Amino acid sequence: MIRSGVQLVRAAQSGSGGIGKCGMATAALKRTVLYDAHKELQAKMAEFAGYEMPIQYPDGIKDSHLWVRASAGLFDVSHMGQIRLRGKDRVEFIEKLVTADVGNTPLGLANLSVFTTEKGTIIDDTIITNLGDEVGLVINAGCKDKDIEHIKEHLEVAKKNGMDVDLEIINDHELLALQGPKAMEVLSGMVDAKDLDLVKMNFMTAQPANVMGIPCHVTRCGYTGEDGFEISVPGENAKEFFAGMLADERVRPAGLGPRDSLRLEAGLCLYGSDIDETTTPVEANINFVVAKSRRASGGFLGDKIILSQIADKTLTDRKRCGLVITGAPARGGERVFDLDMNLIGTISSGTYSPTLMKPICMAYLNKPFNKVGTDVQVNVRGRMNKATVVKMPFVEARYYRAPE
Repeated sequence: MIRSGVQLVRAAQSGSGGIGKCGMATAALKRTVLYDAHKELQAKMAEFAGYEMPIQYPDGIKDSHLWVRASAGLFDVSHMGQIRLRGKDRVEFIEKLVTADVGNTPLGLANLSVFTTEKGTIIDDTIITNLGDEVGLVINAGCKDKDIEHIKEHLEVAKKNGMDVDLEIINDHELLALQGPKAMEVLSGMVDAKDLDLVKMNFMTAQPANVMGIPCHVTRCGYTGEDGFEISVPGENAKEFFAGMLADERVRPAGLGPRDSLRLEAGLCLYGSDIDETTTPVEANINFVVAKSRRASGGFLGDKIILSQIADKTLTDRKRCGLVITGAPARGGERVFDLDMNLIGTISSGTYSPTLMKPICMAYLNKPFNKVGTDVQVNVRGRMNKATVVKMPFVEARYYRAPE
């Protein structure tokens, strides 16, 4: 989960690292198991969230982006955190920290949710999966330390109160994302249909399966707006898995640069830019992360603030929205004005859309200027560029739904 295109490369080279806004201290760079494989493929490596990660490959960000939209791209996202919660009180425990209805989540179903503060703002976003006797979570790379410390603090209190719950940090598995309209075709040739029936596997569902004979955990999800899979692979098998995937001519390696431009076209938030500890889910326009049952029961940190904002829209002054801009792309932090030159908001992230062939961005705008169709102006490096509020996603999502 990253910044956009050229902005990301520049930030990485300068050492700012984008998602490091989560508060991670500067330290020696870590490397995923696939570091040498990326170097052999001539990837441009740079610092990101404390890791030395592939930003782009020789085909460049634009071509890689378009390849994912047309075929399938393989992303190394092993810098992200994988954790498990066990014990009979695991659901009660995690529901105090997130907005998902974990207790009523069917086996194998995954949810996008958020960790919240007592002020109703967002500590991090996370994918939470019902794994039967475990609750699985995937957390952002730059927020790993912060998230785990947050969980441990509440875990200590829970244990003192007699709750049965334990935390495991998964360090022996890598995480890869196969994304694109041909991802299903590619993966179907690497699994036994009796083991993993991809035709019946809906988006945001997960199950264990052997892929190329390697025991993995496969989740049908992603961060691109395309169909795809995130696959947890034993570290000892990661190089073999990576090479096996790339042996298929439909698959190309993709770096964090195109991953960001893809997610922005899909209207997906980036922690540290579009959401952070100053924004609530309502301001971020992601009310869906608050499960309907939790809106009735509450019980999570900051519930009164968040539920009040959902019930009464007048309690929030700003909202995340999409903008299409004329002229140069706007980047995070640039200011937005109305047609009378009154300051009305700020860009949270932006890029040039390879699919639409025009600049797009997300912004937090004051009401009523965040309504679709409103014309505004963006100060892009000292020049006022015209922009219009548009509905997101910018590019229609193609998430898979199994035939009934």
